[in-house]
Amino acid sequence: MSKLHKFPGAKNSLDINSLSHRTLTILGSTGSIGQNTVDLIERYPKKYDVEVLTAQSNIDLLARQAKRLKARCAVIGDPSKYESLKSLLSGSGIEVSAGSDAIIEAAEKPTDFLMAGIVGAAGLKPTMAAIRRGATIGLANKECLVCAGELMMSEVIKSKATLLPVDSEHNAIFQVFDFEDPGSVKKIILTASGGPFRGKGYEAMRDATPDEAIAHPNWDMGAKISVDSATMMNKGLEMIEAFHLFPIEAKQIEVLVHPQSVIHSMVSYVDGSFLAQLGTPDMRIPIAYSLAWPERLKTPSPPLDLASLGSLDFEHPDEKLFPALRLARQAMEGGGALPITLNAANEVAVEAFLKGRIRLTDISELVFLSMEQVNFSSLESLEDVLNIDSEARLRSEEILKNKFNQL
Repeated sequence: MSKLHKFPGAKNSLDINSLSHRTLTILGSTGSIGQNTVDLIERYPKKYDVEVLTAQSNIDLLARQAKRLKARCAVIGDPSKYESLKSLLSGSGIEVSAGSDAIIEAAEKPTDFLMAGIVGAAGLKPTMAAIRRGATIGLANKECLVCAGELMMSEVIKSKATLLPVDSEHNAIFQVFDFEDPGSVKKIILTASGGPFRGKGYEAMRDATPDEAIAHPNWDMGAKISVDSATMMNKGLEMIEAFHLFPIEAKQIEVLVHPQSVIHSMVSYVDGSFLAQLGTPDMRIPIAYSLAWPERLKTPSPPLDLASLGSLDFEHPDEKLFPALRLARQAMEGGGALPITLNAANEVAVEAFLKGRIRLTDISELVFLSMEQVNFSSLESLEDVLNIDSEARLRSEEILKNKFNQL
């Protein structure tokens, strides 16, 4: 099975002669990844032409972006906001459409590069549509690989699409992985900051407030992903993504805590060599790498000053304190409905924690109980994935209601 002998072949899919000028589609332009992408391309107006921007509900920001970037088309996912967006863009000449089908159609439009920045299950169908047209894609949607990795990567091979990982860890691995000789790779090492509770013990996690959990020591992120960092579920999800992205076995994927977040990930080779990608914790760096690949793009990110760092620290994660890592490995090795359930149950649990309904330490327990009830299911289509996701959320809500004492 060619689990990812995809990148080497796909590297020829982008016309090298077109590197000086590219057309772009940005799915999810008003989100964190989308806004950082816009920030970068506005610095290079002669290099990038924006064809399509999409958002789910933020029409004000979408309209401003579309005007500034002179986009040809702006798409809003919420159909009820169509008329308002049309009014905001009146006289601009920018085409306006709305609805989930319109976002899928936007992904199908031929452009040189597509940034897949829609979060959650809503990003599955548009990303698959882009893959099927053989697009070069900056992949920033975890669910695509966590929930539908086999389906997505099979289609990548069939359509000769190119997936460029935007997640800082996978982007780091991509930069130092030997795709020409994957057998020379001993293991890949995903680095983790350890989050705000590293070294603080179980009681600190059990009694943590949402504000304490989202206070990430290094990265400026949204509430959900910050909680995932606090439980280390984010690293568990990244293990599953890496399993699908790179031609390796599950046992070759490790997690190492690195509190400075300077080394974003490493690849260990059979000859004893370690190759790593280093940089300041700024998402514009991996986004720029994807936008310009196989070239490089200057970013406004502050340069890394190694001398001022003094030292870099590493430690093994405590899987007793962070059981999400064990659950994610179980889901990765089991496949089928397990990763979908892991992801869905975690989202339900994180939302409950942020609303003060459960403790931070209850999140992994709820995920475990949800995964216990999973029957093996083969995945033949994205509809199968979405159906299992929906069932897992309902089951998790039921467990939440019946098994946990609401705070």
